[in-house]
Amino acid sequence: MTTYLLAGGGTAGHVNPLLAVADALRARDPEAEVLVLGTREGLEARLVPERGYELLFVDKVPFPRRPNKAAAAFPARFPRAISQVRAHIAQRGVDVVVGFGGYASAPAYVAARRERVPFVVHEANARPGLANVLGARRAAGVGVAFEGTPLKRSRVVGMPLRREIVTLDRDALRDEAAGYFGLDPAKPVLLVFGGSLGAARLNAAFGEGHGEGWRDVLDAGWQLLHVTGERSELADPAAPGYAVRRYVDRMDLAFALADFIVSRSGAATVSEISALGIPTAYVPYAVGNGEQALNAASAVRAGAAILIPDDEFTGDRVRSQVVPLLADETRRTAMAAAAASVGTRTGTENVVAMIDEALGA
Repeated sequence: MTTYLLAGGGTAGHVNPLLAVADALRARDPEAEVLVLGTREGLEARLVPERGYELLFVDKVPFPRRPNKAAAAFPARFPRAISQVRAHIAQRGVDVVVGFGGYASAPAYVAARRERVPFVVHEANARPGLANVLGARRAAGVGVAFEGTPLKRSRVVGMPLRREIVTLDRDALRDEAAGYFGLDPAKPVLLVFGGSLGAARLNAAFGEGHGEGWRDVLDAGWQLLHVTGERSELADPAAPGYAVRRYVDRMDLAFALADFIVSRSGAATVSEISALGIPTAYVPYAVGNGEQALNAASAVRAGAAILIPDDEFTGDRVRSQVVPLLADETRRTAMAAAAASVGTRTGTENVVAMIDEALGA
């Protein structure tokens, strides 16, 4: 029996691909032991047990980025975290460690090396996190979601995706999706969304009482499915063909209905949209270290998407750049084909193959 230790967490961007790989390992071999390493503070503390996996804990020890109390405590706390993971590896007979970034991964990589257990790194973002940069130097295998990600000895394996996205048949679900959102399956649909909390910039550009971009979309003969985010108080004009939702728990149906998308460009979002072959205008979130623009770069280079800077995205930009694309079926068809060329639905299988290679070596 093989024992796998999957390390990562903190955010959905780390937890979701980890769980996709965990599910694949368990489905392939129900006798295998699939363990997850995480912190008590991260999203994994809730999501991992809910999915039926045992969560082993390690202290959350952020890498110091500036002189402060946390930096002063790091030299003592990080070795303690490594010791915690070494104990897990030894006590549970772990055969291979797989890291997805986040606070749990850095001590896991060091612990695996010291216990002489092979480890594999997966990086979801085009700009890698520090834990994966360090881990990639000694890893048995390094996989990245996006072409051009600067990690040593890496290869593009894609993103492990949710099963409902991997198996999504958009054509077969279109009628059901249209009924779910109260739209007409015979008319094209623009999907606008900014994540679970929404995106104020996108809402302002399209929303009632702001940029009024929704009117231009409808005037172009399209329908608009606008997911505003749970915290949004955007007015709903109750116009036929304009569906406003605060939150959607069936994003598979939203994707099934979408003929064009305007969205942020988080790693999972870009990976899912590309895998489904949907032409897109990405509006990268401007806060952070610029990783969202980098996540969209390979799709833009391939001709699958356009990129509009956040501070330039207004109702006027909807009218001048998005609406003309809605009217250009030839270009949208070419964008869809390009999206399929840069996306993959086999990211999970590719990561599992990399794990098997590490075990075989």
